[in-house]
Amino acid sequence: MHLLYNIGIRLYGLALLLVSLFNPKAKLWINGRKDFFNQLPVINSNNLYWFHCASLGEYDQAIPVINAFKEQDPTIFILVTFFSPSGYEYYKKRNCEIDYACYLPLDTKRNAYLFIKHFNPSKIFFVKYEFWANYIFEAKKNNIELFSISSIFRTNQNYFKKGGKFFSSILQQFDYFFVQNKSSLELLKSINITNCIVTGDTRFDRVIENKNNLTKNKKIELFKNNEKVIVIGSSWPLDESILLPIINENKFKFIIAPHDISENHIIQITKKLEHPFLRYSKIENDEQLISVNILILDTIGHLANAYFYGDLAYIGGGFSGKLHNILEPAVFGLPVILGPKHNRFPEAEFFIENKTAISVSSLEELKDAIQLFDN
Repeated sequence: MHLLYNIGIRLYGLALLLVSLFNPKAKLWINGRKDFFNQLPVINSNNLYWFHCASLGEYDQAIPVINAFKEQDPTIFILVTFFSPSGYEYYKKRNCEIDYACYLPLDTKRNAYLFIKHFNPSKIFFVKYEFWANYIFEAKKNNIELFSISSIFRTNQNYFKKGGKFFSSILQQFDYFFVQNKSSLELLKSINITNCIVTGDTRFDRVIENKNNLTKNKKIELFKNNEKVIVIGSSWPLDESILLPIINENKFKFIIAPHDISENHIIQITKKLEHPFLRYSKIENDEQLISVNILILDTIGHLANAYFYGDLAYIGGGFSGKLHNILEPAVFGLPVILGPKHNRFPEAEFFIENKTAISVSSLEELKDAIQLFDN
């Protein structure tokens, strides 16, 4: 099975190379790993902690842990790797003291050997998921401590299926799991992994920290102008297909923060808007902010604080199963609307059960949900 895994990894890398010819995100993925090992800095540290994050959301989960380590011992060298350009290209927008960040090379045996040899970490933390087999096996060959933080598991994953011995063996290399919920704990125990404890999701720590250290945004404050604002956080095209008719009714003010802030996608959105709008990156004076009812956040790093000015939040990704962080608006007391595919997100299930969030699957349901919160 390990051989098949390695073949699959190679094919995945080849597929990304082909896709990069016409996909900007895939191109960033490929270019970010070119001549990787010849560009690495010399690291003079005997106490290096490596955190691997798939993307920006997982980095947010790592930040409270990184900050705690740095506060305890500022001499610890913090290395952070990202799988996705969505993480690596924007991690500097977060306030966190790390020493070096880079993409994680494709999970081949050679890459894993060279990477571990170069950085020689004393502890490794995989955040939430993405358990790359060759890196994990190479780490254990070198007797490096392995931890999983904010991890969450589901019954349909290969680790827990019949014939999943190879995949479960990956998890069995870890020294300890800090999981989000009890069901994840029980799943690990079902494959004889008992070195685990429920500690919850570190994103709770992160959003509380953000609230307590809020930097007010005068531009968004002027835009709000004491009126009701609906904040649309990290919307995908499927979300936007039902949101845009609502926005065009223009009863409220709207802050739109698309998941994809590429110029092409922003233009796709603005072409469908029937009322004056303003892009955050194009603000020139205060009068512009007062004269429009639609503000588009075509930037990274402003959404989390924008929720402070909202009265209701729509969180994107719920139609594709890639739900964005609903804790960010919730920490400011905003009710939340989201799409129907949320079963992989326990916090969403909890909010729905406690009637602080509503799941919608159509334009009419979205209208009803907004009306409910407006009353």
